[in-house]
Amino acid sequence: MSKRILMDNLELKRKIKRLSSEILDDAQGEKNLVLIGIRSKGVYLAKRIKDEIRKYTGKDIPMGIIDITLYRDDFSKHPVQSKIKETVIQFDLTDKHIVLVDDVIWSGRTIRAALDQIIDFGRPNKVRLCVLIDRGERELPIEPNFVGVKAAVKNSELIELETPESGGKDQVVIVSNKDR
Repeated sequence: MSKRILMDNLELKRKIKRLSSEILDDAQGEKNLVLIGIRSKGVYLAKRIKDEIRKYTGKDIPMGIIDITLYRDDFSKHPVQSKIKETVIQFDLTDKHIVLVDDVIWSGRTIRAALDQIIDFGRPNKVRLCVLIDRGERELPIEPNFVGVKAAVKNSELIELETPESGGKDQVVIVSNKDR
């Protein structure tokens, strides 16, 4: 499988640190701030951002995890291919400043599904979107508020966040979709 490194470990750490700072500035502190990571790589990023915010503020902000499988608009077409994992939100979302975290945004459909699910848990004061990689070419009018990097890649290529938790290095790579 051919892959090119888009972001090495050091650059990944710098982007996460910058995104964390931007999130805190936007939220004007951590009072009602909560992070929600989208399974699976968005959870990894949300944990890293949470750790950075703790370094800045000394406070441990709440973090939730969502699995958007049942909220996908194509679930009925491909139900067998998707394994449903647990959604874990152990706090009230009403009046919270939510930052939804994912690794890559492309069509916007994952984010649409995540927003639908969030509303089922309560009515937040505001929802912001943080992504590590914005590859453009949206199918829906959804734009992230916080972006690590914009990357134009071919439709035949995928962008993947590799993490130690998933058996990889801490980096972002571009992989040919034909190799998968």
